[in-house]
Amino acid sequence: MKNGEMCHWHDMELPSELRELLTNAKSVVVPKNKAHLIELALGNTGSDSFDIEYEIPGKGLYKEAQVDRCRNGISVNYSEAYMRRRDPDCMVIADKKPTDKKRYEKQFSVPFDTLRAEILAWLGKQDLVLMPFYAGSKDLDCGALLVGPANASFFAGALADIQGMIPREKIVCGWKPEAVIYLAPVFRHTHCGGKQIVIHHRLKNMHEMFSLNLYPGPSAKKGVYSVLISLGEKQGWITAHGATVKIITPYDNEFVIMHEGASGGGKSEMLQYPHREPDGRLLLGQHVETGKKRYVPLFQGCTLNPVTDDMALCHTKIQNDKGYLVVRDAEEGWFVRVDHITRYGVDLFLEELCATPPEPLVF
Repeated sequence: MKNGEMCHWHDMELPSELRELLTNAKSVVVPKNKAHLIELALGNTGSDSFDIEYEIPGKGLYKEAQVDRCRNGISVNYSEAYMRRRDPDCMVIADKKPTDKKRYEKQFSVPFDTLRAEILAWLGKQDLVLMPFYAGSKDLDCGALLVGPANASFFAGALADIQGMIPREKIVCGWKPEAVIYLAPVFRHTHCGGKQIVIHHRLKNMHEMFSLNLYPGPSAKKGVYSVLISLGEKQGWITAHGATVKIITPYDNEFVIMHEGASGGGKSEMLQYPHREPDGRLLLGQHVETGKKRYVPLFQGCTLNPVTDDMALCHTKIQNDKGYLVVRDAEEGWFVRVDHITRYGVDLFLEELCATPPEPLVF
């Protein structure tokens, strides 16, 4: 087939090991679109509930999570509370290139080549989902692939929400990935003591990522961010870890703020409107002894136009000569926590967006 034509995965330019893995697999499905991903996440049988289970050596059949169909998308509930948020110590580096992160050999007794071969062999015996996407943005032309068990297609759905996806009919012959995420959840039980582990392996022409757990945060989000950092290091640009917002004051003044900092430092909160009392006032605080509340009567605030939530692309191609840093969002969608919403009315914007989304969401 000629370059530029719609093609099958056989016509992609893939590493020989990955091509062999896909050829040996029981089946390989490339999602048509996000609606197709939702159905795959529910077992592709039209069911409203689906259990994600794996046979774990020495443990038997283990239920990792349950997926349920909702009016506004799908809800994924992990069997372990530990799996419901990112483990900050999950990242491990298996190559010899410079890093300030944990090295693979410091944490594992099994040689990496042995573990890598075991993961590829396990995937080669599964029904697989293969989802192509662009890391950062299509303009970067950094093609990437997710290879994982088809019964964990919700993970592909979450990745598609965060980074986008290339629908099956849009894949062209000769398409070549520069990064690949191998999803192999059973190995957190067999090799990682049940912990979340994501192994990065930076080869000359491929950034391999082995996600040994089903929580998307360490790989579909932060793992892809690592891919962008590595790519930018080679090409001379950065992706800042920051939230950016364009502010329009009541007097029509405009300015942009970027808050760069560590996870949990309050970046995303900068993009949110303050929570107001029923009469419109802002609750500043409450005296812990007397219970007296102090309010600020600020009835007209600024308009907030969010630009980036976590990953701000600072590519050299988008800079200009005005003396300011130019950024753009390196994500297709945002990984939003809603655990601050403990009752209706706390965050009307997010509540409406989640209750009546323009397309199905992954919760």
